[in-house]
Amino acid sequence: MNLEHALKDPIFKIISTTADELDIACYVVGGFVRDYILKRHTGQDIDIVAIGSGIELAKLVAKKLTHRPKVSVFKTYGTAMLRHKDIEIEFVGARKESYSKESRNPEVKNGTLEDDQKRRDFTINALAIGLNTSNFGTLLDPFNGVLDLKNKRIVTPLDPNVTFSDDPLRMLRAIRFATQLDFEIDSHSFEAIKENYQRIDIITNERIVVELHKILESPKPSIGFLLLEKTGLLELILPELTALKGIDEVEGQRHKDNFYHTLEVVDNIALHTNNVWLRWTALLHDIGKAPTKRFSKKVGWTFHGHELKGSKMVYHMFKRLKMPLNDKMKYVQKLVFMSSRPIALASKHITDAAVRRLVFDAGEYIDDLMTLCEADITTKNPRKFKKYHNNFKIVRQKMVEVEERDRIRNFQPPVTGEEIMNAFHLKPCREIGMIKEYIKEAILEGQIPNERVAAYALMLKKGTELGLKQHDETKI
Repeated sequence: MNLEHALKDPIFKIISTTADELDIACYVVGGFVRDYILKRHTGQDIDIVAIGSGIELAKLVAKKLTHRPKVSVFKTYGTAMLRHKDIEIEFVGARKESYSKESRNPEVKNGTLEDDQKRRDFTINALAIGLNTSNFGTLLDPFNGVLDLKNKRIVTPLDPNVTFSDDPLRMLRAIRFATQLDFEIDSHSFEAIKENYQRIDIITNERIVVELHKILESPKPSIGFLLLEKTGLLELILPELTALKGIDEVEGQRHKDNFYHTLEVVDNIALHTNNVWLRWTALLHDIGKAPTKRFSKKVGWTFHGHELKGSKMVYHMFKRLKMPLNDKMKYVQKLVFMSSRPIALASKHITDAAVRRLVFDAGEYIDDLMTLCEADITTKNPRKFKKYHNNFKIVRQKMVEVEERDRIRNFQPPVTGEEIMNAFHLKPCREIGMIKEYIKEAILEGQIPNERVAAYALMLKKGTELGLKQHDETKI
């Protein structure tokens, strides 16, 4: 098969002539070839394998480019990288690898193209296209990767037990590719993951999280999380999720399986947002239910306080997986904590005060919170499904009306602490906070509008009640 049409970018001709000058055979391999054949966007990464020095090839290619890009060299791995326009090109010498049981870092030796293709994780990533003048565009497919692309299969080039034991990250990559491409993992490869799943312990949490992100960013993330659960990997990586699995029954009363419910919510939200942190929120929104599950004869199964418990668990999970403990984590925490608030509003008569409080507490995250709660509707009863969504439409409409009138989102008090200090000739003290809180509550309850004149008058009234003396020049 000739795929010369895949190499229309002029950069490939430059690499080709440079490789011929150096008398080095070279090939474009991996994801670029796979995605081109699948007619997917080929992305911004190109991997070049040289039978010889990839570093030398990269340096000479850089010299021939008009913008003379910087070449980043990694001598330990025999690789070099440069940026051309918006493309990142990595050059590596063909190699063969051998592994020890304790580490995924291999012992690397120079090798042939065949050696390099054998060390690839899957047949669909072992495809190579020749770049030299003599074979420009020729596809080399020693493991029938094109057939596996056609049949939508994830297969390892060699014995899957060896592939996954050598580099356990490949188990997650198999599941990630199956999720992204909607492919099926070959049965032998799947069984090998189940046999080797505990080897994931030698992989750093940072590398694991990269794969989890990519699974979550897929069109239907549940595919990946079901595979993670079936192979045993999920129990090791995210035990908070597997703890939700199962249905208990006491005295004829049962609760839903919150694990499968969670996966439905994640798929629902994936239809409406590409925000990976909002997708993380959907994945974690019910993790507090396992530790708070209780049964009482009066009310049946309850999960009281699961939102607060879940938000605390988010912090510990992020810390364990070495995920960012910054505004991203706080965002997920807050939405998990508030995940039931709009649902409670939608199930009863909605007051303006309740809507104001919701908007105030959620702040800039209110739209994402509503998206989460709408995704949380997984009932299979068409009448209930329609009713719940209609109720959320009412809540959203109320939010628009309240916000237009009262400007509660990202609330800033109409009267500042400095103005209170000037009005009563005060130094910093607790009474200032009491007055600000009193004004805020009055606005949220609808007792006064969110405007300065009304808030200032209320400030004077409350200050007098607290026994504060107005400054003689106090004016509204």
